[in-house]
Amino acid sequence: MISPLAYVDPSAKIGKNVTIHPFAFIDKNVVIGDDNVIMPNASIMAGARIGNGNRIFNGAVIAAEPQDFDYTGEETVARIGNNNVIRENAVIIRATHAGGETVVGDGNFIMQGVRLSHDVKVGNNCIIGNGSQISGFGVVDDYATLTSNVLMQGKTHLGTFSIVLGGTNFQKDIPPYCVVSHELGGTFQSINYAVMERHNFSDTVMKHLAHAYRLLYKVNTTTDEALRRIEEQIPSSPEIKYLVEFIRNSKIGIIKQ
Repeated sequence: MISPLAYVDPSAKIGKNVTIHPFAFIDKNVVIGDDNVIMPNASIMAGARIGNGNRIFNGAVIAAEPQDFDYTGEETVARIGNNNVIRENAVIIRATHAGGETVVGDGNFIMQGVRLSHDVKVGNNCIIGNGSQISGFGVVDDYATLTSNVLMQGKTHLGTFSIVLGGTNFQKDIPPYCVVSHELGGTFQSINYAVMERHNFSDTVMKHLAHAYRLLYKVNTTTDEALRRIEEQIPSSPEIKYLVEFIRNSKIGIIKQ
């Protein structure tokens, strides 16, 4: 159902069983899949590519033009996957340069007032809390959480199953499976036991990850030496391999305790 009080550009491609409420705005060069609900006063701008089963709430803006001095008007994309909830006044900005994409995966909960800047990549099943902001080229891996009013600086990377507590402003990468507080630009607190238990991580895996983080943050040594000890002392598993690879591949370094 498309309300006659909504504006839908004639060139926009709209899928099946889509509800567009009064006063929504659907621009040209927009593709919207099946079973989406677009609430009043939401704006779907040029370059939006929206999958299936999403709910986009009042005042949200999808595919806003980049707030980037390098942007010169190219046609770029903001790609939204399936079954996301995008709450009131959230803003998702499309990529800066032709061929680039801002990407939101599947099953994410993007809360009120969130801002995802140009060229951001958000994985699947993430939670981005009220008022949080992810600056340009930030990457958020699957099942990660930013709680309220977190500022994730540009080109940083948040690992899977990590949670960043309210008010944190971080400028370094945050490894997977951990809880980070706001002190000193992001401080490691512990591994993320509560969420990992809900997702059926074994006690053995959590024990090994806790050991790895002790070597990484509690022992007075270099990061390279900590990684060497992790590989030597802790039985290999997909989680340990991912942790080590995440840190080794970090271009800007990880947060410190």
